[in-house]
Amino acid sequence: MIFVWRSMNQKLLKLENLLRFHTICRQLHSLSQRRLFAWQKHGFSPAYPLWTEQLCAQPRQTNLFVGASLCQHRLFVTNKEKRPSRSQSSSIKPKRNVEVWVGMTVEELARAMAKDIDYIYEALLNTAVDIDSLEANSHLDEVWIKEVIKKAGMKLRWTKLKQEKVRENKDAVRRPQADPALLTPRFPVVTIMGHVDHGKTTLLDKLRKTQVAAMEVGGITQHIGAFLVSLPSGEKITFLDTPGHAAFSAMRARGAQVTDIVVLVVAADDGVMKQTVESIQHAQEAQVPIVLAINKCDKADADPERVKKELLAYDVVCEDYGGDVQAVHVSALTGDNLTALAEATIALSEMLELKADPTGPVEGTVIEAFTDKGRGPVTTAIIQRGTLRKGSILVAGKSWAKVRLMFDENGKTLNEAYPSMPVGIIGWRDLPSAGDEILEVESEPRAREVVEWRKIEQKEEKGKDDLKIIEEQRKEHQEAHRKAREKYGSLHWRKRSYMKYLERKEQRPLKPKEKAEKDSNVLSIIIKGDVDGSVEAILNLLDTYDASHECELELVHFGLGDISENDVNFAETFDGVIYGFNVDAGKAIQQSAAQKGVKIKLHKIIYHLIEDLQEELSSRLPHRLEEFPIGEACILATFSVTEGKRKVPVAGCRVQKGQLEKQKKFKLIRNGHVIWKGSLTSLKHHKDDVSVIKTGMDCGLILDEEKVEFKVGDEVVCYEENEVPAKTSWDPGF
Repeated sequence: MIFVWRSMNQKLLKLENLLRFHTICRQLHSLSQRRLFAWQKHGFSPAYPLWTEQLCAQPRQTNLFVGASLCQHRLFVTNKEKRPSRSQSSSIKPKRNVEVWVGMTVEELARAMAKDIDYIYEALLNTAVDIDSLEANSHLDEVWIKEVIKKAGMKLRWTKLKQEKVRENKDAVRRPQADPALLTPRFPVVTIMGHVDHGKTTLLDKLRKTQVAAMEVGGITQHIGAFLVSLPSGEKITFLDTPGHAAFSAMRARGAQVTDIVVLVVAADDGVMKQTVESIQHAQEAQVPIVLAINKCDKADADPERVKKELLAYDVVCEDYGGDVQAVHVSALTGDNLTALAEATIALSEMLELKADPTGPVEGTVIEAFTDKGRGPVTTAIIQRGTLRKGSILVAGKSWAKVRLMFDENGKTLNEAYPSMPVGIIGWRDLPSAGDEILEVESEPRAREVVEWRKIEQKEEKGKDDLKIIEEQRKEHQEAHRKAREKYGSLHWRKRSYMKYLERKEQRPLKPKEKAEKDSNVLSIIIKGDVDGSVEAILNLLDTYDASHECELELVHFGLGDISENDVNFAETFDGVIYGFNVDAGKAIQQSAAQKGVKIKLHKIIYHLIEDLQEELSSRLPHRLEEFPIGEACILATFSVTEGKRKVPVAGCRVQKGQLEKQKKFKLIRNGHVIWKGSLTSLKHHKDDVSVIKTGMDCGLILDEEKVEFKVGDEVVCYEENEVPAKTSWDPGF
């Protein structure tokens, strides 16, 4: 802008000079006119030519117009010159003050300056600060804070260390320990644990006089069940029947956390197995005492003593060996000695002096959660403190409920639920997760406040995790940029441009055929289950997937309840497969899925679902070539024949197994190593060309590669290659 005004001033000066010259000419013209009139008056002729008169003759009106225009232009230019000085002085803003304090971090300084973190890093380049070791939460010295503020053109103002405003904690928490005088005895919560198919559910059936085991799909427990058992003596025990299958480790751990006593069931004919050891570890981590039930003692090959000795290796020492673990020999099938097992459990609970406070707000734990078509979200819970009644306001995880209905394991409606009682609860707004803590609050607004607080807390935690990930990615990007600079820094610009061109060429967009091949190596799945624990078990199994180099496994969505139209739309969008566990898909849903080309696979047994998933993964893998031998021959002699001007090596062989077919592929094996693979150019029996040589016959053969040397004793194998389906290497562990 200054340059423009300077140019206008120069033009103005030129115009003024021109007008001054014009004025001088006009004055000279006036003077000459006066002289001319005087000479003419006195009869003299002019001494200079008349063209000067024509040159200088200009109307006076024109001179006046030019003069007025010049005045107006000078006034305009003067105003313009004054205007930018005023606007410039008004546009200069005062430097922004930045509040800083001692021990300020990089992130805090960036926030105070309203800049991003990268700006701070750039400002500290070419200084003594080690940028590579500088983190977002790294503290800066005073000199570097001043340096950054100075480069930003700001002013700093030192303040005291800022204290972040701490939000009021609005979460619901457990009550303090109750006065021992208010505690009343309660019956024990006993978790039955052990290896799959060791008879846990059958044992519980005998105690309850029910047939749960007969109704279970595949004969294995796949949910965690809570039952209240009344013994003939009048005592009551709450039993938790946990799955013994390898897939349900999280359920067993959850059962151990809410229990008072663990009944470890071990089959006398099978001994200690993998899930037996895992159950022991869960009990020991939860510091829960163990009662050993050695089951299937009615079998002929039962060996209870072997079981006790095997358990010594896992710090489970029975009373017979000087320990404190009670061991009871039982038969769940015949019901032998089950009373002794119940009495041992009751005796141990009396020693533990189990008590609880039945007054005040309720506290408990969600054992299982699922969605029922007619009743909505439903939970199975164990009450640990207080008395649950209809209308109570509960909070669990990020969900809350106003209790509409309570029922026991048989579906009978309950009015109250006391400590140690298992109870089904209906009235949840959203489905909580298994293992969530249940707390009673005073009102619905308070419940909403707690849930909102927990959601905000979760969001903040997620934000912190995201920042860590972003920071790690930023470091990776900086490192890659540094390496790229080192890589190209010493190269000539032509060489550097060529290398970058090659890199861009490698990153070209995929062609449709290549994209289809890449997509075929990705399996997107949707998981739907009946209860929260089942979905949790399946997801835990998916976490063990370690064959991404073969086929990528992507979990698009998971949830509870029957398969819906949204699930089908998800699967169609991602070209995925829907897996349902103990859920249904309506006829309309199946028809919609068939029209959209979506697979729906329903299973009742978890390991069948995993096997199906393995088969689906295997179907996405490219077929592999497998060699199938047709015949084998041994080289007995070597010689050569002349063909034209060259000598060709010939192997004299005898077929020992199968047959040799000239059109098939061959390989030459020496000392167990394959030294050649290819085809034959000639196969003769005596002097006749043949296509097949059978077992026991002699032949001579010539390979398609003349440089291969034969040796007596080498083995020639005739084989064919067939494409066979590949199988995924993923092993879920069962």
